[in-house]
Amino acid sequence: MATEQKECGCSAPSASECEAAMMEMAKPAPEIKFLEPLVGTFDAEVKMWMGPGEPVISHGVMVNEWSLGGKWLRHTYAGDENFNGSGFFGFDKTRGVFEGLWIDTISTSMQMETGSYDEASKTWTMTSEMLCPMTKVPMKKRSVTRIESPDRHVMEMYFQSQGQPEGKGMEIAYTRKG
Repeated sequence: MATEQKECGCSAPSASECEAAMMEMAKPAPEIKFLEPLVGTFDAEVKMWMGPGEPVISHGVMVNEWSLGGKWLRHTYAGDENFNGSGFFGFDKTRGVFEGLWIDTISTSMQMETGSYDEASKTWTMTSEMLCPMTKVPMKKRSVTRIESPDRHVMEMYFQSQGQPEGKGMEIAYTRKG
């Protein structure tokens, strides 16, 4: 027999303490200040390694803007070859980690990753797991995003299938549009 829930679900001692905790969680995390250099419109050069040899190169435009009360950076990407994508990047105060979500036109999977920011090197390192699109075997993904200047940042993606060494699969250089 179900009982009526009279608290927020976290076993808070009182409704007022639950409300205070929820109000605090509604405020943007101080850590999102590190995302500020990513805000704006950027030309993107995408390099994808599909195997040995030279990468396939494409281009597009990434628009990054604050969303949902300044708590999340929303990405909107429009590229050549009908490659488009969208995502969010922010800081989860509850877990103490940066989180990212990405969806695009070349996959039906939501890519979710978590990680940290190194203020000294201005670098995010994010990790996740996904299924290889061809073999459906689990593989690890590591994304490294470095702010090189106020007008340029670079993201590199590395992939590792079970029993294989990690390899660079993608690099995107973002240059702020004038």
